[in-house]
Amino acid sequence: MKYRFLFFSFLLIVLSTSLMAQEGHPLEGRWNLTIDQEGKELPSWLEIRHSGHNTLIGRFTFAFGSARPIAEVKKYGDIFYFEIPPQWEPGASNMEFEGKLVGDGLEGTMVFTNGKTYKWTAVKAPELPYYEKVKTGKKIELFNGKNLNGWKIVEGNQWKVVDGILKSDKSGVNLVSEEKFKDFKIHVEFRYPEGSNSGLYLRGRYEVQIADNYGLEPSSIYFGGIYGLIDPNENAALKAGEWQTYDITLIGRRVTVVANGKTIINGQNILGMTGGALDNKEAEAGPIMIQGDHGAVEFRTIDITPLTKG
Repeated sequence: MKYRFLFFSFLLIVLSTSLMAQEGHPLEGRWNLTIDQEGKELPSWLEIRHSGHNTLIGRFTFAFGSARPIAEVKKYGDIFYFEIPPQWEPGASNMEFEGKLVGDGLEGTMVFTNGKTYKWTAVKAPELPYYEKVKTGKKIELFNGKNLNGWKIVEGNQWKVVDGILKSDKSGVNLVSEEKFKDFKIHVEFRYPEGSNSGLYLRGRYEVQIADNYGLEPSSIYFGGIYGLIDPNENAALKAGEWQTYDITLIGRRVTVVANGKTIINGQNILGMTGGALDNKEAEAGPIMIQGDHGAVEFRTIDITPLTKG
């Protein structure tokens, strides 16, 4: 009887400790950061979650690049701190972040890889509802095959239309649609030369990678991946120079990607913005953006069909 009592006492301690760990810490969750760097507001993303009973870990996406792991988010009273190694940033020093809870948000400072310190604020990432019953709107031709009508033309534009093909022959500026969309299906037909790299940004925030990765193992940073966040279940890329297709459905955070007729991502949640996002206002509609600051790419079809709850 004594041993049975000791066993149940031990079990209660384990269960209560486990439940306490599952209750979480106020820092836990996904946060949309705005970093004030040299007069520019840079959208970034932070995820914090617990590992075991006492340790906080996470992931961070800067204004460019992919999500990178945070080995530990350290707590010193009301202050928390983490650092991450440089990815595409200049310099060799780690990026250092310090912050605290302020009301329902966070605020703090970032020491960049060049040693300069910048302020940042953050709000909790919104829940974006998913729905099964869908009402389909009228299909919109974002590219009309004739000109750049419907797209924002900015200084340094290298995009042009030649023989019905939307082309970017060299690295230049990104191309952003004038119209914004919330939930939708989009169909694109594209091709690229050997070794090239581009991307299709959904709502201007989530990049579906377009790149010459034929024959490689699937990865979130390769063809068809949600850059740095979601791996496709296979690499469906064709060889460079061939016309290829994406059929992508985005409802709330849930995305399905069909590449060249194969479903490579099926109803997975995009947890945060990818590098290069235009903003972090995830609850709002956003434009379609084509990455033009990397490599050459061509499109012959870009059709989008808005979706609403049925």
